[in-house]
Amino acid sequence: MSRAGPISLRLVSVLSSAILLCSASAPAAEPNPWLEIHSAHFTVITDAGEKKGREVALRFEQMRAVFANLLSKDRLNQPVPLTILAFRNDESYYQAAPLRRSQTGEGQPIDAPGFFLPGEDQDFIVLNLLADESWRAVAHDFAHMLLNYNYPPAQGWFDEGLAEYLASIHADNQQVEIGGDPEASASATPGLAGTQRDSQQSLTQLLSAQEWIPLPDLFSTKHDPSGYNEGTHHTLYYAESWIVMHYLLHENRLPETGSYFDLVLNQHMPEEYAIQKAYNMTSAQLEQAVKDYFHSQAALIGALSSVQKSSDHPANSASIEPAYRFPAPVGPDDSAIIAKPLPEDDARALYAEVQTRIPERRDLGLKELQALATAPTLADKKAAARAESTQKKSDDENADQLPTTAVGNALAHRILAWDHIQQGEFDEALTELGDTAALNRNDVWVCYYLSVLKYRMAQARHTGMQGLANMMLDLRTVVEWYPEFAAAYDLLALARNEGGGPAAAMQAERAAMSLSPRDERYVYHMAQIYIASKRWESAETLLERLRSSANPEMVSLARERLSEIGNERKYGMAVPGSAGTQTQLTPQKTPFDVLDEDAARRAAQEKAAQSGGAGDRRPTKFLKGRLVAVDCSTAPAAILTVTAEGIALKLRVADYKSLLLIGADQFSCAWQNREVSVNYKPGGLADGDLVSLEVR
Repeated sequence: MSRAGPISLRLVSVLSSAILLCSASAPAAEPNPWLEIHSAHFTVITDAGEKKGREVALRFEQMRAVFANLLSKDRLNQPVPLTILAFRNDESYYQAAPLRRSQTGEGQPIDAPGFFLPGEDQDFIVLNLLADESWRAVAHDFAHMLLNYNYPPAQGWFDEGLAEYLASIHADNQQVEIGGDPEASASATPGLAGTQRDSQQSLTQLLSAQEWIPLPDLFSTKHDPSGYNEGTHHTLYYAESWIVMHYLLHENRLPETGSYFDLVLNQHMPEEYAIQKAYNMTSAQLEQAVKDYFHSQAALIGALSSVQKSSDHPANSASIEPAYRFPAPVGPDDSAIIAKPLPEDDARALYAEVQTRIPERRDLGLKELQALATAPTLADKKAAARAESTQKKSDDENADQLPTTAVGNALAHRILAWDHIQQGEFDEALTELGDTAALNRNDVWVCYYLSVLKYRMAQARHTGMQGLANMMLDLRTVVEWYPEFAAAYDLLALARNEGGGPAAAMQAERAAMSLSPRDERYVYHMAQIYIASKRWESAETLLERLRSSANPEMVSLARERLSEIGNERKYGMAVPGSAGTQTQLTPQKTPFDVLDEDAARRAAQEKAAQSGGAGDRRPTKFLKGRLVAVDCSTAPAAILTVTAEGIALKLRVADYKSLLLIGADQFSCAWQNREVSVNYKPGGLADGDLVSLEVR
């Protein structure tokens, strides 16, 4: 998909010539093992060969189809892009895997041959293909992901019960088995990292040996499965949740369960009464029915678990009832799977991206990304040669092209941009996005990250979002590229609302809410949109719902907005600074104007950094801290006192009127106690000359 305006024919011709030249002159090298494999719903990145990669894609398609069948869904949402990285050996996998604390306090890689890594922008699944059926290691988390995107808010027992049920899945190209004890095979087995797992009871053993949790207590238990390290599943809570879901599925009682959730979550009815009304029996009667079901099925569940543990091809066993075994809903010939080579540097960047999203691996990932982003590629060298030979040509001839001063791997620049956004380093993020766009104008992620950047900057600086028209164009490009991207619809709704279009904002926010029904941020943003359009009752209904959220931050936001609505209704307008305040649009150019402006801003910064004189060879340093005071007693010169990590710096500026400022229109001698970022040339240990100042 084209990112913005078309690339010039002349540029295409030059690029084509460069490709041919590279092909002719490149020396022989080791074959690149990396492949990018696409199925109907998944992207798999692997170095294990096409056959293995196709198998991984097929197994996830099968799990997805089984999940849809369990909930009687015709289609499933995937509102966050998902990428699966499948490594052929232990070394690659364990250098990317999260660490767990051992008894000695030292971090050791997790035992599981796969893990799920959620993110705000995209999700990752990482597998070790050296282990058999490594995809099963993430079946539990995979079920949680699909529930979050495809089922209304529910209670913890329901989510964990269904996740454990799906975790029991075994599949081959012809058949699927499901319903065995998902934790039976984990009991007293060696860990994949060379450690011995403790002997733990399976779910059936737990249910046979312990008193059960009373159903009202089980149903009302608060449970937070967030994070990629959920903890052990060998507990009575998981066991009982699993067998209750087993019973509900096989007795076709899920519709009644939906009624139960409406009563207890929406109508706030106590669990005991909600159970009786929804299932037409008391909680004690329902509990006994589940126990009777468990005892009647225990032998079959045990047999299924034993067969799955002892056979590489469990679906071939003839001892399993049809209710637990059925033809695979997706086979090798039912799903189109396409494989293509992936450049090795892109594979390295994706590997490093996973590392940056795991705290204990982040530094290693950033180091690799910086190396990839700064090392000139062969294409960079050819482009530099072409630029040198054509530098005397007129500006008009190249008016349709972005300045291409960036070098390195475009994907690495983009990943670094997202990391800077997450750290609140907005200027650095904008620089990386500019480099990404210059290297790859067709990368639609640039549109999305740039929109996120504008929103985060506005939130951090308590200002309106800049370039709303550009932002809306960019987000339209994103949802055309990935129509299920809920976060893009949410940002589009916020931009439309701030730009004065609440009706269009509601449409976009409803799309976000339907694609990700459990994300309370979207509910809160819809309430803001209702307030902006003076639909007070609708806003209050949503905010009242959020007041009972399990998220303390969301509860606080809801209470604050409910307290403001009274005055807004009374005076018929939004209070200053509230969600209802709207900003007028300013004339805009093209979606890439902001990147061109950033290039000019960076050039101005470089010029300012050189203003210390031709003989000033001191390095320019960067510091984030707090501006304590400004001394303008010798105006126009000024001395700024900035503190950071217990150190106070005295930074001089010869003329504050000509100082490069970011985040403020003009310099103020009255500034104090302000968060700032500064570029400066050090003098002594505690002083220096100020180059630029960003005020937040």
